[in-house]
Amino acid sequence: MEGELQAVIVLAGMIGAGKSTYTEMIAKELGSKPFYESVDDNRILEMFYEDPKRWAFALQIHFLNTRFKSIKKALVDRHNVLDRSIYEDALFTQINYETGHMSDAEMDTYLSLLDNMMEELDGMPKKAPDLLVYLRGPLDIHLDRIQRRGREFEQIDDQNPGLLDYYKNLHSRYDEWFKSYNKSETLILQIDQLDIEKEEDRQKVMTQIREKLDKMNIPAK
Repeated sequence: MEGELQAVIVLAGMIGAGKSTYTEMIAKELGSKPFYESVDDNRILEMFYEDPKRWAFALQIHFLNTRFKSIKKALVDRHNVLDRSIYEDALFTQINYETGHMSDAEMDTYLSLLDNMMEELDGMPKKAPDLLVYLRGPLDIHLDRIQRRGREFEQIDDQNPGLLDYYKNLHSRYDEWFKSYNKSETLILQIDQLDIEKEEDRQKVMTQIREKLDKMNIPAK
């Protein structure tokens, strides 16, 4: 119907950036369908935090598979918002590899699967998202949000002594990853300057997104 989003938007950002919250808001404002990355029914995620070396490869394969399913559905529907996408996946995997949580053989297997999946996306009628929205902010904002949402396995404590280093490393790599991203148009939202619980800031965000889509000749009124 008139006014609905006619594009695929993907959200990107460090753990704790607020991707699900932004996804819900953007989808509602633009009359689109949201895709959320499930955490509650991910049996491997908590085990990964307890023993990264044992579970890193299994976790990355799980995420690769679920993100591939989501982006395929979104590219077929052509009017969706995703709270995380397959395009960020290799960043997490690379960090797990560099920190010794994955072997050379596991990394090679992962990259082979990723290449095959990206080739399949290249063969679809719609090959990539229209817009990637990068939720960017200082590390302390992310750490505060991680603490406040209260998932026990994400908390920095004596049970997870290396977790702060992991978060610091991941956060430090995001700008580099974003600069290398070339699948679609992009928009940066500085999350430390926005509070989308406030109507004024919600409208600021939506104005930026609508203006960006308008420049791309995509209707999103």
